[in-house]
Parts: sequence; C-alpha cells; structure tokens
Amino acid sequence: MRWILTFTLLFVHVCEIAEGIVSNQTMKSPHLHLFMPAFIGFIAATTSVVYYHNIETANFPKLLLALFIYWVLAFITKTIKLWKFVESEKGPQHLRFCITAMLVILYGLLMAVEVNVIRVRKYVFFASPQKVKPPEDLQDLGVRFLQPFVNLLSKATYWWMNPLIMGAHKRPIELKKIGKLPIAMRALTNYLRLKDAYEEQRHVEDREKAPSIWKSMYRAFGRPILLSSTFRYLADLLGFAGPLCISGIVSNLEKRNETAVAAAAINVDNTTSSGVYFMESTELLENTPVLAVLLFLALVLQRTFLQASYYVTIETGINLRGALLAMIYNKILRLSTSNMSMGEMTLGQINNLVAIETNQLMWFLFLCPNLWAMPVQIIMGVILLYYLLRESALIGAAVIVLLAPIQYLIATKLADTQKSTLDYSTERLKKTTEILKGIKLLKLYAWENIFCDSVEDSRGKELTSLRTFAFYTSMSIFMNAAIPIAAVLATFVTHAYLNEERLSPSKAFASLALFHILVTPLFLLSTVVRFAVKALVSVQKLGEFLQSDEIGDDSWRNGDMSVSLESCKKPTGVTNRKRPRYQLDSYGYEQPSRRQPRPAETEDIAVKVSSGFFTWGNNLSTLSDINISIPTGQLTMIVGQVGCGKSSLLLAMLGEMQTNRGGVYWSNKNRYSVAYAAQKSWLLNATVEENITFGSPFNKQRYKAVIDACSLQPDIDLLPFGDQTEIGERGINLSGGQRQRICVARALYQNTNIVFLDDPFSALDIHLSDHLMQEGILKFLQDDKRTVVLVTHKLQYLIHADWIIAMKDGSVLREGTLKDIQNNDVQLYEHWKTLMNRQDQELEKDTELESQTTLERKTLRRAFYSREAKNQVDDEDEEEEEEEDEDDNMSTTTSRRSKIPWKVCWRYLSSGGFFMVFMMVFSKLLKHSVMVAIDYWLAYWTSANRSNGSSFNSTSNFSTDSNFTTYSNFTEDGDSYNEHQSYYVWVFSILCGSGIVLCLITSLTVEFLGLSAATNLHHNLLNKIIHAPLRFFDVTPLGQILNRFSADTNIIDQHIPPTLESLTRSTLLCLSAIGVIAFVTPAFLIAMLPITVGFYFIQKYFRVASKDLQDLDDSTQLPLLCHFSETAEGLTTIRAFRHEARFKQRMLELTDTNNTAYLFLSAANRWLEVRTDYLGAWIVLAAAVAAILTTGTKSGLVGLGLTYALTVTNYLNWVVRNLADLEVQMAAVKKVNSFLSIESENYEGSMDVSQVPDDWPQQGEIKIQDLCVRYDPSLKPVLKHVSAYINPGQKVGICGRTGSGKSSLSLAFFNLVDVYHGNIVIDGIDICKLPLQTLRSRLSIILQDPVLFSGSIRFNLDPERTCTDDRLWEALEIAQLKNMVKALPGGLDGVVTEGGENFSVGQRQLFCLARAFVRKSSILIMDEATASIDMATENILQKVVMTAFADRTVVTIAHRVHTILTADLVIVMKRGNILEYDKPETLLEQEGGLFASFVKADM
Repeated sequence: MRWILTFTLLFVHVCEIAEGIVSNQTMKSPHLHLFMPAFIGFIAATTSVVYYHNIETANFPKLLLALFIYWVLAFITKTIKLWKFVESEKGPQHLRFCITAMLVILYGLLMAVEVNVIRVRKYVFFASPQKVKPPEDLQDLGVRFLQPFVNLLSKATYWWMNPLIMGAHKRPIELKKIGKLPIAMRALTNYLRLKDAYEEQRHVEDREKAPSIWKSMYRAFGRPILLSSTFRYLADLLGFAGPLCISGIVSNLEKRNETAVAAAAINVDNTTSSGVYFMESTELLENTPVLAVLLFLALVLQRTFLQASYYVTIETGINLRGALLAMIYNKILRLSTSNMSMGEMTLGQINNLVAIETNQLMWFLFLCPNLWAMPVQIIMGVILLYYLLRESALIGAAVIVLLAPIQYLIATKLADTQKSTLDYSTERLKKTTEILKGIKLLKLYAWENIFCDSVEDSRGKELTSLRTFAFYTSMSIFMNAAIPIAAVLATFVTHAYLNEERLSPSKAFASLALFHILVTPLFLLSTVVRFAVKALVSVQKLGEFLQSDEIGDDSWRNGDMSVSLESCKKPTGVTNRKRPRYQLDSYGYEQPSRRQPRPAETEDIAVKVSSGFFTWGNNLSTLSDINISIPTGQLTMIVGQVGCGKSSLLLAMLGEMQTNRGGVYWSNKNRYSVAYAAQKSWLLNATVEENITFGSPFNKQRYKAVIDACSLQPDIDLLPFGDQTEIGERGINLSGGQRQRICVARALYQNTNIVFLDDPFSALDIHLSDHLMQEGILKFLQDDKRTVVLVTHKLQYLIHADWIIAMKDGSVLREGTLKDIQNNDVQLYEHWKTLMNRQDQELEKDTELESQTTLERKTLRRAFYSREAKNQVDDEDEEEEEEEDEDDNMSTTTSRRSKIPWKVCWRYLSSGGFFMVFMMVFSKLLKHSVMVAIDYWLAYWTSANRSNGSSFNSTSNFSTDSNFTTYSNFTEDGDSYNEHQSYYVWVFSILCGSGIVLCLITSLTVEFLGLSAATNLHHNLLNKIIHAPLRFFDVTPLGQILNRFSADTNIIDQHIPPTLESLTRSTLLCLSAIGVIAFVTPAFLIAMLPITVGFYFIQKYFRVASKDLQDLDDSTQLPLLCHFSETAEGLTTIRAFRHEARFKQRMLELTDTNNTAYLFLSAANRWLEVRTDYLGAWIVLAAAVAAILTTGTKSGLVGLGLTYALTVTNYLNWVVRNLADLEVQMAAVKKVNSFLSIESENYEGSMDVSQVPDDWPQQGEIKIQDLCVRYDPSLKPVLKHVSAYINPGQKVGICGRTGSGKSSLSLAFFNLVDVYHGNIVIDGIDICKLPLQTLRSRLSIILQDPVLFSGSIRFNLDPERTCTDDRLWEALEIAQLKNMVKALPGGLDGVVTEGGENFSVGQRQLFCLARAFVRKSSILIMDEATASIDMATENILQKVVMTAFADRTVVTIAHRVHTILTADLVIVMKRGNILEYDKPETLLEQEGGLFASFVKADM
C-alpha cells in the first residue's frame, strides 16, 4: 500500500512541476515559487522510496518515525495552502487547486499508513515491539526465486534478476544457481489446492457425477487470473494514450505558427490573483512538451502493467501444470493393471497427458486474460477511430473484422496440418529406428538402399504435409501484415471522397497508430480461440483419465486376515538380521524389521488363496477356482506350460487382478513385506547400485553377497563407471539377461519376508541359472528362512522345492511336495521326468565355451571398447580446447559464449539454395521500402491538404518547404484541388497494393527457403548415416543418432523458418523506423547513441542467460517425462514393493526442478521486455523532444516519425528474443552438420560390376591369405596373419573363447571391418576389390540376434521382391514355419510387428534361417546363430543346415561346441590367431589340445 501511494505521490509531483513551469512561461516575470517547492517535494518523495526500501531490507523499522514526521509536516503545509486557495475563490476548474487537493489526500493516507504500522508492530512508543521474521522461504537459503519477496520497484523491473543474468556471462547458469522454488509455487502446495477444490465438489454434488476440472481450476487459481486481468485492462487503456498524445503533439505543432502570444497576455490580467497565473485544468494538455512527457510516462506505465500481467499468468500457469502433473501421477499409481494390459490406457496416452495436455492447459492459462481483455480493447479502439475519422473509420474497422475469421480459418488449418505432419514424422522415425537397430543386418545383406528409399518415401509424405504447413504459415504471416495496410487504404480513401473536411496529419497518424493497436488483438484472438478449443479437449481427456478404473482396495494391504492363523504370532527368539526402520513419507508406513526364525513345530502359512476367481477386467475369469497355500519360510515353485496363468497367479496374490469371487489372505507380518521380480525386467533410469538397493539403506556386505549370487560382478566390471553407471532408457543399453539379473538382485537385496520371482531364469543361460538357483535362492534366501515363490520352466530345479503348485489352463492341477506328486499323479511325474532329461542333456552339451552371458558381456565390452576409443579422441579435443581457454582470459570465453553462430546460419541458408536466399533478402528490403513509402506519402498528402486548406481560408500560407508550396498555387478553384486529391489517392492505392503483394511474396519466400533447407539437410543426413561404416554405430549411441532425426529435424522443419521470418521482419521494422525518425529530425541521432549502447548490452547479456535457461528447461523436462513412463511401466513392481510414496516424492522434486527452470526463463524474458520497452519509451520521448525543438518541420512528417517511434517499442524485444531463439535453434543445424562430415564406406571397389559373373560365387571355395583385420586404424588388430583354405561345400566350425576374433572373421567376409593386410579370395575373386553392394548381396548370413522388421512376412524374407511365392513357401517349409504362417491371417502377407515382437525368439531365428535360404547363395555364415534359442529350435536349425544346405559352404561360429562336432573342419582361434585347424575327430585325439579341453570340460 505504502509503495503504491508513494508512486502516485511522485506522479502528482511531476504534474505539479509541469503546471508550475507552464504557468511561469505564460507570465512576464519569472516566478520560481510555482515549481521549485514541487521539485523539492519530488526529491523528498524519491528519497522516501529509497529510505523505505533500505529499512525493509535492514528490517529496522524504528527509523520509520523520521518518515512519519515528514508526512505530518507536509500534510499540514499543503492543507494551509489549499485553505488559502479556497479563500481566494479558486476551485476545481483550476489545475493547481486539484493538484494541491490530491497532495493533501495522499499525505493524509501516508500518515495513516505509518500510524497503522506503528500500532500493529508496536514500534517506537511501545516497550515490547513485535519481532518480524522474514518469510519461511527466505530462511531457506536454497530459494533463489525472489520475485514474490522483493519490493514493488524490483518486482516491476525484475531488478533482482540482474546478478543472475549478468553472471551468466562469466559462467554458465547451472541448476544449483537457480535453487529451489518458494513454498507457494511448489507442486505439492498447488496439488493440495487443486485436489481440495476437486474433492469438494464430490461432497457437495451428486457423488456419482464426475467433478468438473474447470471449476476446480477456477477455485484453486482464479484469484491470480483476476489480478492479471486487472493489470491487462490498465495496460490496454494506457495503450490508447499513445495515439491521442501523437494527435495532440502534431495538432499543437500545426497551430504553433498561427497562435499569437498576445491572447495569453490578455488572459493574464483576467486570472491573476496576487500576480500569479492560474491555469485551467484542460490548458495543460494543450502544451506540447507536457504531452511528450505524458506520452513517455504512459508508455512506461503501460509496459510495466503489461509485463506484470504476463508474469502473473505465467506463474499461475506453471503452478497449474505442477498441480496437474501431481494429480496425474497419483492416479497412475492407482491405475488398475488390467487398464494397462488390456490396452484401455496405453503408455502413449499417459505420455500425451503429461507432455501435451498439461502444457495445453498451461498455455491456455497464459492466454486466457486476452479472452476478456481483447474485446474491450477492440471496442475502445473503434470508438476512438470514429471520434477521429467519423464514418470512414468504421469501414477500416469493418475490413479488419471481416478478415479476422480468415485468420481463424488459417489457424485451424495450420493445427490440422501440424497433426498430419506429426503422424508422418512418427512413421518416418519408426522406420529410421528400425533401420538403425538392424543396421548390421542391412549392411550384411546389402539392403541399405531399399530401406533408405522406404524412409525417403515417408519423408516425401511428411514434406508434402510440411509444404501445406509452410503455405498456411506464410498465409498467416501475410494476413497479419496485409490487414492493417488494407484497413488504412480503405479508411483514408473513403475519407477522401466522403468527407468535405480535409484530412489533417494529426488525425491521420493518430488513426494509423490506432490501426496498429487494433490489429494485434484481432490477430491474437484467433490463436486464443484455438487454444481455448484445445484446452476443452485436454480437460475432457484429463477428466476421462481421472475417472478410469483404479486398482482394488487391497484388502491384503489393509490386513483383513479372515483365515485365523493363530500360529502367526511372533515367537520370541533371536532376531536374524535387524533392518533399520525408516519412514517413507507422510503415509507413515514403516518397513517391518526382519522376522525371527520359527520354532520347528509351528506350521505356518504366509499367503492363502481360497476359492479364488480372478479376472483382468473382461469378466472372463483368467484364473478360476484357485485354492492354494504358500508355506512360510519355504521354497514354493509354480510350474506349468506357457500361458497357463502362473504369472497371473502371482499378480492375483499381489492384488493386481480383479477378484470375482473368493479372496487372498496374508498373515499379518508378511503384509507389507514383499519383494517381487517381474517376468519382463524393469529398470529405473539410475545407476546399477540404485537399481539394486531400490531405496533401501546401503549395506556393503549384503550388497556384495547379492551381486555374487546373481553373477553381476563381471558385468559391472565392464561398465565404464562400475556400479555407478547410469542404466535404463537414457543410460546404457544392457542385454535382456543382464537386465533380468539386476531385477532379481533387487528382489534379493530387499529385506522382506516374502520374495516373488516370476521366471527369473527365462533370459539366462544354464550356468547362470544354476548359479542363481544355488547361491541366490537356495543359499541366500533360504538361509534367511525367507518365503520364496518361484515361477519357472526349468523342471530340473523341482527337486529343491519344498512345495510345488502345478497349473494348467488357469487353474491348479496339483499342489504338494514332489513326493506327493510322484505318488498321486504318476503320469504328470513321468511327463516331467522326460522333460527334465531333455534339459539335463542340454546342460551336458552346453560347454564352458561360449555361454549366452559371455556373449552379452562381449557385446557390452565391444560397445565400450569402441566407445572408449571415441571418448579418448573426444577427451583429447576437449583438453586441447581447455588449454586454449586457459591461455585466453575470461573475456574471450565470454565473447565466445555471446557470439552469434554466423557460420552455422550461413550453412543453413546455403542449404536452402542461393536463389531462395537472394529472393528472400531482395523481397524483404523491397517490402519495407514500400511500407515506408506508404506512410511517407500519407504525411506528404495530409501536409499538402493543410497547405491547400489554409489558403482557402486565410491569406497566410505557412507551408515553407518547396515540395509543399508547389501545390499552394492550386488554390483558385476546388476542381483543381480535387484533381490533386484523386492523384494522391491513386498513388496511395498503388503503393498499398504493391505493399500487400510484397507481403505475400516475402512470407512465401522465407517459409519455402526453410523447407528446401530442411529437405536437403535430412536427405544428406540419412544418406551419410546409412552408408557410414559399421564402426560408427558401435561408437555412437543410438539415442544420439535418433535425436538428429527426431528433435533436431523437427526444429529445422518447423521452428527455424518462423523464427527467421520474425527476426528479419522485426529487425527491418526497427531499422526503418529509426531511419525515418532520423530523416525527419536529425537531432534524434544524438539521443540514439546512448540508447544503442544500452540495447547492445541488454541483448548481449540476455542472449547468453536465455540460452542457459532454455537448456536447463529442456534438460530438466526429459527426466520428468521419463519418470512418468518409467512408473507406468513398472507399476506392478512399485506397488508390490509398496514404494509409491518414494516415487511420488521423486516426481514432485523433478516437477519443481523443471518448473524452477521455466519460471526463471519466463522471468528473464520479462527482464528483457521491461528493459527494451523502457528503451522504446526513451526513443519516443527523444523523437518527440527533437520534433518540438526542431522548428520548421512539417507536422505530417512529425506525425510519421512519432508513429514509427511507437512501433519500435513493440519490436525491439522481438529482435532480441528471436535472435536468442534462433541461436538455440541453430544448434540443431550444427549437430546435423557434425554428422555430415562422417566418412562413408567405400561402396565402389576397384572392379567393375560387369566383370563379376552373374552366378558368382558358384562353388563356394574360400581362401584366406595372411589376413590382418582391425576395427579402426586407431585400434589394435583383432586378427593377426590368419590363413585358411575352405573347400567348396565344406561345413566348417570356428570356436574359441570370448574375444578370440571369431566374429571379426565373419565380418571380414563381408568387408565390414578394416582389412589392412592380406586378403580373402572367394571363387577366384579378391573380395576387397568388389563393389560392396555386389559382394554383400551374393553371400548369406544368420546373426546371433534375430532381426525382423515391421511389415509383412514376405517383406522380411524378400525385401527386394525378386522371389516367387513358391520359393518363399519352400523356404518356410525348410525352416518348419510353413504351418504356423499358413494359420496366420494373410499368410505371407501376415503382419510382423516392430522387431518381430509377435513371434517368439526361436521363431524369429527360424525366419532368419528362411531368409538365408531364400537368397540362393553358395556360402552361408552362421554367427553364433543358436546362442539365444532353446534346444528344440536349435535341433531344427542343425537339421536344416545339414539337409537344405548340403551342397553349400557353411561356416559356423560356434556358441555351443556340440554344434560343430559333426563339421568337416574345425578352426580353433585364440587372441586373433588360428591355434588348431583340422577335422574334429583328429583334434579330439590331441591330448592337451584346446578343442579337446573345450569338449571335455562339460562331459
């Protein structure tokens, strides 16, 4: 209150000074007493502001007494003055009387405020003053966002941001620097507000009816929106002061020559009292300098209010988004599993809610004050126009209003086009992802170009859509620029013909400024309406989501133990291992401490299901009539065929399924103590250690034991930072087995009574499974007497089970110990026995040689081996840069950060084509020249009107400029004037018409320049990446490559062109405006100098800070989105562990971090806009003062200059913001360019394709001569001087330990690695000389990981479309897939989903076999092809290779030694050399031979 009163006081003092000076000028002798006291009062009021600010910061209120005394004295003196005025019969008609009355009121109010403060705080005269503590937020040193706590001046100008924005120049802004959010802005605070408002409706209204989200939003966030709207109304009203002041200044200058001072002198006698001149209230506003100052003050205030309005809505929008995110997250944690699994609620939908719908609502809130402010602004504008121009103004306004719906139409078209573009780009990205994931296969089969064309095809569709998008965008920009020209044209032309009265410059330029004001709300209105429609849709989606099914009420968690388990009471005894109790959060549930071992006599049941019927929500029971008991402290195994409901049974016990009948009952102590490892492994985006400890306290000994039990140590050793390496979606990609073992380790590490393991062996090889069973389950868990429930297919472990549950078709077939089953169900036991024997054989055959785990580790090692080499190079570069930086001083790094990336901009523009660049520059310059010409012609026309008009009416012709006097001769008769009138109108119309046409051309050229740049950049990028050597894909993370195709391409496609357009437009507008003002009043250039310096520093500081804050906003958004999708994926695990509270806490932290970054970014934008707006106000003041001081300037030109000065205010901040945006967006072009410099593979070869026989290789004879191979010239060789000879049709096996060079040899056949010495000759041709396409298309390979692409089965077998259906069916028959494919809908055209997920791993591998057979090559290479498949599939594969490929050369890289025992030749490798080379029988006879030891090791 005190601040507002003091600022009003300052304003009244300014008026008093102005009134005094003007009155003084009117009188013959100087009267200093008229303005000097007012000036001293102004200084005193300013001092009081500073004084009060310092008292506030120092928190020492006793000093307020001094202020109080000053207000009392001032109040007394002004009251006496007012009394004297009343005595001398002066009243409200006199300005000085009004000002004095205002001062009396203000001083009285300020006095009252101080008295009240003294009364409340008990200062000064009281013995015990009240201590004032700073707000709670400021006691927490982590809060750096000070906007709510600083004084009014700092709030209005964002002064508190100065240290941050200027500091960014020296060192980048980091998360630490922006600190925490104030309590009132935190997501939790706002969530509670919104939730209360939402729940309130439930109690009041019909309980069944869904509460309204709109009402909740209004109740929770309505007040700040009302405040913002008030600021907005004040700003809009002040906005109209500009045109009115211009009108006043110009008309005063027109009258300046006519008015005689004599009249004023006569006045003096009439209004003197004691020789002092008393001014009428209206007289002050007729004074030109006063109007100039008023214009300046109105602009400053208008801009301050506008920025305050923006800030309040943005802060409220951010608060709303935080609340909505928390609300959605809470709901996700309670979603029923069936919703997710039945596809009613997909991950995509949840991600959309989080990423799109909440943002739509936030943006709607940003724009919503416009909804009610704009109509008022439009009505006010039209009324003022009518006042100035009468009927013709209505025609201009009608043009604007009639063209506005077209804007809306274009806006909706734009939104639709954007949607279809998004669909096409999603399709393109999906294809690109598939290509990058299967790049090795594509290169080996020489299919890169087929798949590349497929992506280009999708890109073609996307570009067609983008073309439409570019067209509509340019139409939108065109309409925005053309509507004011059309309106001005219509108005002035009709005015010329309808009105008798000549158009004066003051009216012309005031109405021109009004048109500029009017266009903005009409242009924005379409955007606001569009956002309102989107917000309605978002709220509907959000409502549906909040009403969707939730999980049951978890009676097991609430402890309804209906089965009386008396024996469950805890017996006293020694505790095995105490677990520290710790609170998880406000729910106050604690992790129970460890149980004590039970005395033998208490037979105990941990979980019991009685007559349970469970469903996934479609009312059909998935599990029916379940009656089971899980004994405490024992190992229970659940077995059965695939799909018989084993996993469902676990989930039913965990309360994830809907119960139709019956129930699940838990003993009291086990209720909150469950660990669970799901079948589909689920990892957090966190370090390995965090994934395993999962929020439990770290216990080194226990952690080590768990890691050993899951054999994770060798894998951890391979990771670059050991167990501190980030894994998960954003981290390092681990293989299935590694992921699964981490999930099992998590379940083992948790100190819970019950452990549920859902098929933990599925992705593990036999050795690991055994180790995990022995060390992990039997030793680690059973020693602890923990209750273990294990779902498995490995029947050989049944002998270890204390209790077995056999399932079939959703119900329990048998329950009991193995002995019970052996006695009671002989048939089942025998069936198990045969299966067990088969699995045992597999175990015997499987040697130590190459287990799947070793392969996984190999892949991991290869990824890091290559990545390390790359990192080394990168590190070296960075070190060099750092050294350079150290040599340079601080200022150079600063200048490097604030430099605009001109080189990248030029690269971008040149990608668009030189003709388009020339067109853009030329049309832009021409357009802005024409725009200036239009306004200049208007000035010329109206000034000529004045000169003609005056010679009609008076003898004095005051036009001095030769241009204007020419027309004063045409005064004799009206006809000649009318001829000139039509001459002016015609020129004006032609200029306006060409201006409109040029607007269209410029808007089209910029958009289509952007489009052609986007087309070329994507095309070059795709070709470079697809033809890059395989090594590039080992070294570069997949996510990084995909980012170039997704985020960066999107920025280049859709964001750079509009930014570029806006930047060039606003820059040229500002330059042309400054040029015009300088032309009209050259004196203005003197004032321009300091303004330019100020502008340079503001933009320099802002760009650097804005870039940092933008990066922070982007980098904090990703973890938040990932956390949501991560939670949705791992719902069952999170709920089983009862860790919902911890995840909620994490979500709130991530939301707050992101909101802090976003708030600072918007505060930085306000900081910039307030400063550029104030600079704009100074420009207007300078232009006005220069015009007043320069005598003899045409009033028309003054009007022109001032109107242009007003537009500068609007565009200065856009120049800087667009520049900052463009700088950020150009980073995308830079990243794409960095990939365009990759070396491609040499596809040509030294031989011509015509020299290669069509049926090469016919025999399949292979000679390897002294071969040396490395992955990269910078790396060590992986094969050293290898020589071998393979006869046509021979079956060759290659084996060796991990890293011995087996796979490298298989890649050398396809020339995928660097062969720097020696050669491979196939059927007489050196393969290094062949064109790559020819070589790779003539050989066949089956890889270890089966790769299928989305599409049809036909496409996967034969993408080149060269084979007949019979040939494909034959291949499927050989691979034993014919019957399965026939059963599919569509047969050969049956659908294959992404990555072939709709087939099992074994089936996928058989498809790969069929694919190899379709290509009738005489050489087949099998690279560990049986590594990831089960025994049955492997047997099929072996059989097929022996029969179907009997006449072909087959080279098998062995994963299991027994697969090559029947080969014609075995090659044993070690460290890149051939160690043994002979028939398998011969090698087995060699005592101490490596091959013999491999085979023996497992017998």
